[in-house]
Amino acid sequence: MSTEQGFVGRTIGDRDDVALTLLDNMIWPILGIVILGILLTVPQTFRSLELILWGAVPIGLLVLAESLCLLSGHFDLSIGSIAGFSAMFTGMLLGTCPSCWGVTTSPWAGFGVILITGAVIGLANGVMIAKVGLNPFLQTLAFLIIFEGAKTAMQTQPVTGLPRLYVQVGGTPDLAIGIMLAAFLVFGLVLRYTSFGQSVYALGSSEVSAREVGIDTERLIIVIYTISGVLSAIAGLMLTGFVGVVPPLIGEGLVFQAFAGAVIGGISLFGGRGKITGALGGVILIQLVQSALNNSPVVGATQIQMINGIVLLVAILLYSTQSKIRSRILASGAV
Repeated sequence: MSTEQGFVGRTIGDRDDVALTLLDNMIWPILGIVILGILLTVPQTFRSLELILWGAVPIGLLVLAESLCLLSGHFDLSIGSIAGFSAMFTGMLLGTCPSCWGVTTSPWAGFGVILITGAVIGLANGVMIAKVGLNPFLQTLAFLIIFEGAKTAMQTQPVTGLPRLYVQVGGTPDLAIGIMLAAFLVFGLVLRYTSFGQSVYALGSSEVSAREVGIDTERLIIVIYTISGVLSAIAGLMLTGFVGVVPPLIGEGLVFQAFAGAVIGGISLFGGRGKITGALGGVILIQLVQSALNNSPVVGATQIQMINGIVLLVAILLYSTQSKIRSRILASGAV
């Protein structure tokens, strides 16, 4: 009798493990369904896979930044404005347009400035949240508004005349795609195999427990937001290269796509759970949907923003459903 009960228990446990694995990798079947739907309705979307991936690079880096914050139990609403402000500030220093500052024409100085700008803003976010104790929502929302306003105050026209090498980094498809994939690979390995990665997951699971096991949570939060700022700045660099100039609206509205990509990719809104590979799948899905909308003859430009909002709502609903199913499975396994 005990042997039979043990066999049944192992069978149920195996089924639960399979179900949890499927939930953790839900993005891939969803991606497959979306690809099939696009092939049937808007097949011209796949005329250039390289162009799709190239267009996904900036949002991919922002999804990576958001995923890191979410895994730690926090989030960052300012990533899009950091990308835009960093790109605009650096562009004003490098550009030769009539209203540009023209401080330098060195692309290497530009690379340094844009990375330092993103890092400083991210550092400020981290300090205000970890040391001052501000709510992450309020702090990053404030920075979103501040730096979008500062970007507009600097320039309301496209910034042109940028150094060729500075633009080429994001303007060369193979290089830009390689940078995005390398970033996902590095952070995937770091989060899975290093003590820093384990600390991020521990912080996201319970900040109190993480502190009790000796993790300097304040320092970790500051580091996470600094990295988020750097990744956002790189996204701004990639956007500049993709367009060839710094447009006045650069970076605006991207935070919502980044949230959708991370959540659809299986990153928990409450921290401590999710995989970077899933977030990459979310990036590809978001960009495929965007490309399909742009290529669809029945969807106008004025409707795309509305549909993007619907995609974000669907992502939240999927996350909610996934969480409920997971809770039921874990509860049944504990009985």
